[in-house]
Amino acid sequence: MLARIIGTGSSLPEKAVANQELETLVDTTDEWIKSRTGIEKRHIAVTETTTSMAVEAAKHAMKNAGVKAEELDLIIVGTVSGDMCFPSTACQIQSALGAKNATAFDINAACAGFLFGLSIVDAYIKSGRIKTALVVGAETLSKMMDWKDRSTCVLFGDGAGAAIVKSSDEGILALVQGSDGVRGSALTCHNRAVNNPYVDNGFKTDYTKMNGQEVYKFAVKTVPAAIMQAMDKAGVSADQVKYFLLHQANIRIIEAVAKKLNQPAEKFPTNLQECGNISAGSVPILLDFMNQEGKLERGDLIVLAGFGAGLTWGAAVLTW
Repeated sequence: MLARIIGTGSSLPEKAVANQELETLVDTTDEWIKSRTGIEKRHIAVTETTTSMAVEAAKHAMKNAGVKAEELDLIIVGTVSGDMCFPSTACQIQSALGAKNATAFDINAACAGFLFGLSIVDAYIKSGRIKTALVVGAETLSKMMDWKDRSTCVLFGDGAGAAIVKSSDEGILALVQGSDGVRGSALTCHNRAVNNPYVDNGFKTDYTKMNGQEVYKFAVKTVPAAIMQAMDKAGVSADQVKYFLLHQANIRIIEAVAKKLNQPAEKFPTNLQECGNISAGSVPILLDFMNQEGKLERGDLIVLAGFGAGLTWGAAVLTW
């Protein structure tokens, strides 16, 4: 059996923050942000949380798929910004949905989190252990930003995307994953320091730090290679693929990948203009946008690709 995505959902915070508003917070301009990233606005959580957005996205995906909570065998959430250290975001979703038959856990693969979750579900389904799963990518990155650092705070947004995956005769044709921990310092955010009766390291809040040039070089080299590897495993060519849905980090990265694959820009849909970079939420939110707009038809070949901190990357070739 293969793992097939049969439904999608997404959730974005109500508050949208345009580049012009950020001009009043940090030393930046709308032109600077758009010309270097393609981002025009992003959604920022005010009352929403990682869990609340994940639950809403999951409910939309279940409705889209026609699947009830008790049918779920597995819930996986890709996130770096859960509301709690424990219980996991996935277990909180399980409780909110009433998915009493599901095993639930989180994974941290940063911006590749949804692809890693999809790969795990694919393996579970092929092993025969489960039939139906919920995969979510959800982030509240605004709480991890230094809002005085113009090099990072303008890039990221909040939101959640979800997909229902079910065993089928068609679906995911090939998956590839990879990690390069040696270069992990290119994108970091430290957790709390060790403090106990034997050591006092004080307390300070750390924020996201990124070496943009290193991340760019990593992405434009690794992502096309991963996509080509996945297509080779699936036995398909780039010309056969209808859409390439990439992690929405930077328009320049997406354009560079399209050029390396020798494919037209029209095959690389984007929503970073209105969403920014939502890490693990990026790919499933874009997938849901495409689905809800009726741009995906049964039998279409599509490619999903995520990449980010770790450094981590993943690519999937699937039949819609």
